[in-house]
Amino acid sequence: MFTVDDVRQFARTLPRSSEHLIRDRVKFRVGKIVYVAFSRDETLMGFGFPKEERAALVAAEPDRFLMPRESDMRFNWVVARVAALDVAEMRELVLEAWRMCVPKKVRVEQEALQAGRTPS
Repeated sequence: MFTVDDVRQFARTLPRSSEHLIRDRVKFRVGKIVYVAFSRDETLMGFGFPKEERAALVAAEPDRFLMPRESDMRFNWVVARVAALDVAEMRELVLEAWRMCVPKKVRVEQEALQAGRTPS
């Protein structure tokens, strides 16, 4: 299991990422786009995820993932149970959600840095 602090530490390493407290909920954004958000009790983490793939994800692992609430169905979004994921899984989901929001140039530069290459 991971905590909001684990996400916070990881999100700080991602360019253009910022943390906000909106209606007592912790959210992480790139510009105005939210890519990760926690429920008020921090037991659920919503994150950016391709709409066309979410039904398969939820169907494959319903104990770990949930469809977003009805008002969020129009967005690229899915929800995870925090207690069902470990830190490595959280990092992968957060990173992929962040990648969906940043400009391609920023994403490519981050990928180069992670691979140990100098960004071009």
